[in-house]
Amino acid sequence: MSEQFPLEAILAHYGQERDNLIPLLQEVQERFHFLSPEAVQAVADHLELSENDVYGVATFYAQFRFVPPGLHHIKVCEGTACHVRGSDRILDAISRSTGLKPGQTSDDGQFSLERVACFGSCALAPVVVVDDKVYGRMTAAKTNKLIEDKK
Repeated sequence: MSEQFPLEAILAHYGQERDNLIPLLQEVQERFHFLSPEAVQAVADHLELSENDVYGVATFYAQFRFVPPGLHHIKVCEGTACHVRGSDRILDAISRSTGLKPGQTSDDGQFSLERVACFGSCALAPVVVVDDKVYGRMTAAKTNKLIEDKK
């Protein structure tokens, strides 16, 4: 955890009501980029829940990660417009290029891969986001070049 902005500072902004679980997990992940076992335990303790209760909720939602994202975080949109225009082929190309399946981070920490329901950039479909930069009208070839350029 970060020494400059400890987890306790986040917890202090929330009461102990169970209704705070999802917003609290979202803020912890936003700050630390994933939910570490220590963070899950601290949230559970703060809300007086079991770790299993916290994991039960967090694993239900695809938005929560339990491993740190890679240096280059790749997100592939799977919304309707992107799907119709070939996002599955793009995801396959990325998986072949990086050796990753969605939800994984490479052993060297360089890349992580994630599926996203929709970015709201349907006019640019299919969309890939790398390091928070949006790339539209992607193809498998363009995506492979993008990944090569990041290596």
